[in-house]
Amino acid sequence: MDTWSLIRGVVGLVFLVGGADLLVRGASSLAQRFGVSALVVGLTVVAFGTSAPELAVSLQGAVGGRGDIALGNVLGSNLFNILMILGLSALFAPLVVAQQLVRKEVPLMIGATVVVLLMALDGQLAAWEGIVLFGSFGFYTLYTIRQSRKTSAPVEQEYEEEFGREPKPGAAAIALEVGLVIVGLALLVLGSQWFVGTAVGLAKLFEVSDLVISLTIVAAGTSLPELATSVMASLRGERDIAVGNVVGSNLFNLLSVLALTTIFSPDPIAVSPGVLAFDLPLVLVASLACLPVFFSGHVIDRWEGAVFVAYYVAYTTYLVLAATEHAALDFFSLAVMGFLVPITVITLAVILVRSLRKSGD
Repeated sequence: MDTWSLIRGVVGLVFLVGGADLLVRGASSLAQRFGVSALVVGLTVVAFGTSAPELAVSLQGAVGGRGDIALGNVLGSNLFNILMILGLSALFAPLVVAQQLVRKEVPLMIGATVVVLLMALDGQLAAWEGIVLFGSFGFYTLYTIRQSRKTSAPVEQEYEEEFGREPKPGAAAIALEVGLVIVGLALLVLGSQWFVGTAVGLAKLFEVSDLVISLTIVAAGTSLPELATSVMASLRGERDIAVGNVVGSNLFNLLSVLALTTIFSPDPIAVSPGVLAFDLPLVLVASLACLPVFFSGHVIDRWEGAVFVAYYVAYTTYLVLAATEHAALDFFSLAVMGFLVPITVITLAVILVRSLRKSGD
């Protein structure tokens, strides 16, 4: 690997951080100006924008007849979003979870994962199934924006009665904020491409297999915009954007990225038995794990973030050991499945029961 490739990787990382900061600034300012909640901005504009790399990589794979890579990218990105991004964001600062996420968006994310799993049971994803998914995505987006406007109207009226009507923002101010969003998205996409390219080059330099690269580096790399945006939003106090970005990105990946990939693929996307038996159920389990964590006082604490990060590290370790057929695979699988998973399930169940009891009192 030459020096220029390493420089591109470093510059790409700088673009990711800078682009995330610009995107959060612009999106939060626009939300305040037009009475749209920061949560909805995180679920829509920010989430869709930061998922642009997944869309680009998956469509490229679909058009090239490699839909299996596109499917792996979507599933791997969703796991990275939940376990690593939420986990790291919570480690930087405990995240406050809006009730709307617990009642609507997280169940929708779980439902979308179940639908994709059911569609994949026959071993493939056909174009008509992609059309169904994409239609659901359009309905969800319109419904979310419309409900946000309805909810914010009484708040705006009360504010006007108390303090008077605010002057409408000038065209120059709005243009500046829109420009921040556009520039931020462009830097995120370009930065992720450069960073992923350097990471893949390093992996090949150390003779890591293409399978491991596609399951880990590509999936995690295309999720770097979400990571940068959520961590930056958490540090800046825009925690609704941090959490909404993750949930919105997962919905976008399933209902839009995977849908468009399926629609534009020349042939139905084959779903391997391994993906059907392991990766898809794992994404579903990770999505289900959000509910009890989010229920616990509507806050993701640092220790819960640490558990999420630890599980993603364990998942990545398993993939590497399995791909390389390492001798430690059996012991590692036994330790994770026989000890860590049962303890985590029990802990999550206790959290859920306590939360439901508190809400019932």
